[in-house]
Amino acid sequence: MHDELVTSVGAWLGSHIPETVAIGLSLLALPMFALASRLVLRALRSAGIGPLLWLRTRRALRLVWLLLIARLDLGLLHQRTSSLPWVALLLQLALIASLTWLAMRLVQAGGEAVTLRRGGLELPDDPKLLDTNLQVRGALTRARVLARVINVVVMLIGVALALMSIPGVRRIGTSLLASAGIAGVVVGFAARPVLSNLLAGLQIALTEPIRLNDVLIVEGEWGRVEEITGTYVVFRVWDDRRLILPLQWFIEHPFENWTRTSASLLVTVFVWVDYTMPIEPLRAELRRICAADPDWDGRHALVHVTESNDHALQVRLLMSAANSARAWELRCRVREAIVAYLQREWPQHLPSHRLNWPADELATQPAALRARGGAFAGS
Repeated sequence: MHDELVTSVGAWLGSHIPETVAIGLSLLALPMFALASRLVLRALRSAGIGPLLWLRTRRALRLVWLLLIARLDLGLLHQRTSSLPWVALLLQLALIASLTWLAMRLVQAGGEAVTLRRGGLELPDDPKLLDTNLQVRGALTRARVLARVINVVVMLIGVALALMSIPGVRRIGTSLLASAGIAGVVVGFAARPVLSNLLAGLQIALTEPIRLNDVLIVEGEWGRVEEITGTYVVFRVWDDRRLILPLQWFIEHPFENWTRTSASLLVTVFVWVDYTMPIEPLRAELRRICAADPDWDGRHALVHVTESNDHALQVRLLMSAANSARAWELRCRVREAIVAYLQREWPQHLPSHRLNWPADELATQPAALRARGGAFAGS
């Protein structure tokens, strides 16, 4: 019985060679891919970014491999499937979709590989250190924005190829060729925001008017660039609100970038003092305060009299810090320390309003008024 079964199976396989090859390829497809995956990982174990590229694209590659095997099987079984043209069409659409997915995964893996090759470009957790490495933030911005823009282009190409593979869609496109001019104008107006943001993304990635974690003043709000996508920018305001702005906005509108070429900043504190206040003690006190402050970068600690009126002098204290977060803390602490110093050491030289009474008029006033007048005159 066993010999008869083997003989019949062998005879069937011998007379159905295409079906035999198709079945063999289908059964061996996954084992062959698993073996190839292990060999590739072993070969790329010490190749740096090689394992990353393989791991990011492994699933897409497996799907493409299986669809290619199915496409080969379909060719072998052409005589049996010629009456089912929709099977070939579905397989072709699936192959286009899988190739598009593979291309998008390759782009994403390439962006991550660039990040790793530049030394693991990760933003630090300490907000006071976020502004310092401009090269890191620039490379991270270019990698992310370009990867997203290229992914959008790849997806559009994949959709276009899929639509061109459908015979009905091609025939409709041929019949509408006469009205292509009007359709192009309509589509152009409809797609203008998408295309403008796409071009703006490329411009931002290449020219870098903004980078990830740049400190900006946008619409009167202070904050940081939290995320840059292919179409919009997430701007985190200081109070944890988020402004969602299209990429085109940063090309068409002016804004302040406090970390464009350097994160270091100059900050000022203004105080008003009496005309009798000596300025040199203020200079010495500012240098002492800055020298003891961990957020001062050692560049500037200056005192200038910048304004005067009929009541007091305006004194500007100018300090420097490594970035905006440190500058804000330094500014607040210097303001508190200078006010405390003036209250403690020079209270008589704080701004005051004087009222001087002529001596002959003061002699004719009641005693209580004379006492008040004397107090005003002494102030």
